[in-house]
Amino acid sequence: QVQLVESGGGLVQPGGSLRLSCAASENINFSMYSMGWYRQAPGKQRELVADITSGGNTNYVDSVKGRFTISRDNAKNTVYLQMNSLKPEDTAVYYCNALYIVRMSKFDYWGQGTQVTVSS
Repeated sequence: QVQLVESGGGLVQPGGSLRLSCAASENINFSMYSMGWYRQAPGKQRELVADITSGGNTNYVDSVKGRFTISRDNAKNTVYLQMNSLKPEDTAVYYCNALYIVRMSKFDYWGQGTQVTVSS
């Protein structure tokens, strides 16, 4: 059973910073997976915030470009999301995703989510 465990969420004032972590269990070949951070605000659909491929290429939704940074440490089976200059509209539950597609097989795993609240 593959597990992804997020941590680092919480309450922060506008303009503040948080660093989310997502640790994957030992039973996946972590370095081969694309890792992503998604978020879902109340009443809204889940959206991709940022992802990073196995080769280290990154992608961000426009609303977080220049403020958020995704990174990975394959030795620790962990992906991070550094969030700076946080805004109230960043408030959401943030989910970690691990994705690996090979031939006709898809391996797709999700964490349980961590709440991020940006409020004064």
